[in-house]
Formats: sequence, C-alpha cells, structure tokens
Amino acid sequence: MACGFRRSIASQLSRVLDLPPENLIKSISAIPISKKEGVADFQLAVDSLLGNRNDHSRPDNQVQAKRLAEKLKCDTVVSEISTGPGTINFKINRELLTKAVLQQVIEDGSKYGLKSELFSGLPQKKVIVEFSSPNVAKKFHVGHLRSTIIGNFIANLKEALGHQVTRINYLGDWGMQFGLLGTGFQLFGYEEKLESNPLQHLFEVYVQVNKEAADDKNITKSAHEFFQRLELGDMQALSLWQRFRDLSVKEYSQIYKRLGIYFDEYSGESFYREKSQEVLKLLDSKGLLQKTVKGTATVDLSGNGEPSSVCTVMRSDGTSLYMTRDLAAAIDRMDKYNFDTMIYVTDKGQQKHFQQLFQMLKIMGYDWAERCQHVPFGVVQGMKTRRGDVTFLEDVLNEIRLRMLQNMASIKTTKELPNPQETAERVGLAALIVQDFRGLLLSDYQFSWDRVFQSRGDTGVFLQYTHARLHSLEETFGCGYLNDFNTACLQEPQSISVLQHLLRFDEVLYRSSQDLQPRHIVSYLLTLSHLAAVAHKTLQIKDSPPEVAGARLHLFKAARYVLANGMRLLGIMPVCRM
Repeated sequence: MACGFRRSIASQLSRVLDLPPENLIKSISAIPISKKEGVADFQLAVDSLLGNRNDHSRPDNQVQAKRLAEKLKCDTVVSEISTGPGTINFKINRELLTKAVLQQVIEDGSKYGLKSELFSGLPQKKVIVEFSSPNVAKKFHVGHLRSTIIGNFIANLKEALGHQVTRINYLGDWGMQFGLLGTGFQLFGYEEKLESNPLQHLFEVYVQVNKEAADDKNITKSAHEFFQRLELGDMQALSLWQRFRDLSVKEYSQIYKRLGIYFDEYSGESFYREKSQEVLKLLDSKGLLQKTVKGTATVDLSGNGEPSSVCTVMRSDGTSLYMTRDLAAAIDRMDKYNFDTMIYVTDKGQQKHFQQLFQMLKIMGYDWAERCQHVPFGVVQGMKTRRGDVTFLEDVLNEIRLRMLQNMASIKTTKELPNPQETAERVGLAALIVQDFRGLLLSDYQFSWDRVFQSRGDTGVFLQYTHARLHSLEETFGCGYLNDFNTACLQEPQSISVLQHLLRFDEVLYRSSQDLQPRHIVSYLLTLSHLAAVAHKTLQIKDSPPEVAGARLHLFKAARYVLANGMRLLGIMPVCRM
C-alpha cells in the first residue's frame, strides 16, 4: 500500500545502493502533515542506511544525503526529490497521488492500509487474546473495563492483519473467595433477592461475610471447608457455585452486548481445578516442588533460595492457587490451540505474576513460554457519576447514555433519529474509548466527564460527529455524482492534505501492530477528522460544477471509509446520524 509508492521509491534506491527493495521499504517513512504547502510525502533517513555510527560522524549525513539524492531521478511516480537534515525527501506526482489513493480506498474497503508493502510476507499466526476476565458473583467493576476494551482492540487488530484469533474470557470463578461466598450465602442469602438482582445480592452477601469473618474465626474456618468441598467435587457445594456462575455470565453477557464485544470461549479458573493437581505432580516429578514447614508447596524460580523468587503453588490444605490454575490453563491452551502467540491483558499490578508464570513454564521445559506476552495497563482515576463514587460499569454506561441523550437534545443540528438511545450509547462509548486510548496504555489517567462529551476538540464525540457529517454528504448528493471523477479537480491544498493523510494510514497500522498501542490510530483519526472538517468548510459540493462536486464527494467518501475502518479497529461502531 501507500498505493505502492513506497515500493516504487525503494526500487529506485535499490538500484543505486545495490540492496534488495525489501530491505529499504521500512526505512522509507511518511512525512507528517504540515501547514507548509508543497511538503514532500515520504522521506528516507540516511542514518538508517549507514547503520550505527559514532556521534562524531553524524555531520556526514547531510553530505551523504546530497550525494545519494544526486544519483536518483524523478519519474512518473516521484515528481520532486530534495534533501533535508540527513534525509532524502520524495514528493509524489499529485495527479497520480489523487487517483491512486482514492481508487485504492474504495476498492480495498475495510482492508485499506492492511494490504501495504509494510505487511508483505507477514506470516499468518494463531493468536490467543485473554482479556476482560471479571470475577464471578461480583458486578462488573469499572476496573475490568480497560482490560475489556484494550483486549478487544488487540484482537480486532490481529484479526484485521489476517491472524487466526481466539478471544478468551478467563473468568475468576474459583478460589478462596467462593469458600467465603458459599458460607456467606448459607448464612445471609435470600432466594428471592438472588432471583430479582443476583449480582447485587451476591455482592452484599460477600461484603457482609467478609465483615463477619474479621471478628469470627469460625466463619473463616467454614469458608476454608466450603472451598475444600468444592475442590473435592462435593455436589451440593458445586451446585450452588454453578448457580452463581451461570447468573454472573448471564449478566456479563448483557454488558458485553452493550460494548459490542464477543468471545470465542468463556473459560475460567474452575476448568483447571483438576488439571492444576496434574501440574503439581509434574513440578514434583521434575524436582521443582518444595514443601515448607507450614505444609504449603513452593517453587524457587531463582534456584538459590532468593525470597522474592519463591512462588507458592499450593496451600497447606492441598487446594490450588491462582498461579497453579494459570499454569494449567497455559499448558491446556497450547495442547488445544497450538498457538504462536498468547497475549494476557491485565493491569500493571499483575506484572510480577506474569513474569513468574512465564518463568515457571520455562523451567518446566516449555520453550513456547517465550510466545506468551503480558500487555499491562494503568488505572483509571476519578470515574464518578452524579450520585458519587461508581464501582460498577453498568452505572457508568447508563450515565454516559443519559448525558449523551441530553447533549444531543440540546444541539439544534441534531436530526430525528430512529433509535436515539442506541445512537447515544454508541457516541458515548466512542467518547469513553477515545479518552482511554489517547495515551500510553501503561499510564494511569484521570477520567473527565467534561472532556468526554466535548463535541469539538480531540474527543470520540468529534470522531462520530465527523463520520455522521460525511455520511450525510453522500446521502444528500451521492446519487448523481459517485461514478467517475477528474483528478485535476482535487488539487487545492485542503484536498492534498486529506489525500496525504489517507496515504499514511498503513504506517499508523504498522506502528500499532508493532507495539499494540491504540494511541497511534486515535491520533491519526483525530487529525483526519480535523482535516476533513477544514475541507468540508472550504470545498463546497452544493452549487459546484458536476465534475468538481463529484471529485470532492469521492474525497469525502474516502475519508469516511478510513475513519470508519479505524474506529472499528478501536472497538467503536460508527454512527451515520447524530
């Protein structure tokens, strides 16, 4: 892609440098949009050709760039070659740029940018993405929102690149908390409350039993016994646990539906209660398992007894732990899927857990541990509704929808909508996702309702508004104009800026595919929306000659296509009216 322009430049360079074009393609980068007219489209940093040199040789870069540029010639693709500080700049023939970009956007549709030479030779892989993973019998906490939307973005991106992706929701549905919850429900639970508002009631029971357990050791003892019964397969205890799990998954499914997110597999720690015992036997057979005086079992990851590297894998009563079940899950997934990559999306507080998990798999003899990757993220601060502190995602989604409906109702240009609730939800979600994805995933960030709902500036509302506005142009004028177009009618600076930016979509996708950060795509789409807004204001369609109107309509349609493609990758469903 970049409509083959990057490849064309690489071919000419390869003849001069006597290097294969493939070795040069990734060194040729798109130049960011500038307010200066006549700026080139691509540049080659001479540094990237000279390899690693000491700093004192850097002034030579300018000389090297000039020498190399003198050996290159303009052709039907490149209309101008110039040099900058250590760079060679290439300007693409403007009519060719216009025709090639617009044709390719329309022809490639949702694949635009993904057929680029940057991705050529990319092996198709089997990828597992484990994300969301809320704790069963608890309402969906906002703390799980980031894992859910980040994991969905990574899965979308990998899928778009042609990989075979399996989305797994690994529910926290086992462990000591179920001993507490089972005991708590037997003491404080009410059937009718469980029927009418299951997760709210289970949450209240859990809070109450924890409070009581702090003063009453018998409750803690009962909780341990209940979890032991679960691990041993006691039918009565399992029946109650299964009920809690089914009610939780049913409620979570409603939340995922609202977020537009799906999973290929609902898994959970409970699936590995038996296999975790096999893991313990395997660790023991390899001489890695050590029993402590208290009766717990540990593994020394350092090999020299360093306390920070000792990991507990079994309680003194023989029950499994989170780590043991994660080991069993990883081994089972390799057996089942034979994955090339497995990505875990959780908060940065679990970084040590995953380091230990991967290390333990390695010392157990599983070389594929190197194919496992943890994508950590920071925490969101300040997510409150008008009623005060919020812990539940459902409350946040309801608040977003309500505020968005109020905002839309107050704007004079808002059109009659067939389903205003659905539109408000989609626009609100875009606002939420864009605010979340604008920075580095690892950074904590301060949530701001005011910033979320701004219709101007760098917000998700602005992206949706731009998409709806461009779609409206097609609805109003599209019938008569969208046949052929004359490239000579799109040579204004505003048109060229949009075209240059569309040209760069593949590079942005490539960057995100390398570091799995959505911020590159968010930044690109916000710039595209601003450029489209300027072009929309200056390049009139109404009352323009048919040839000019048709060409401009093609430009706006291409901008809308790319905007929609990028939004869908982020997990945002574009709206056509608002």
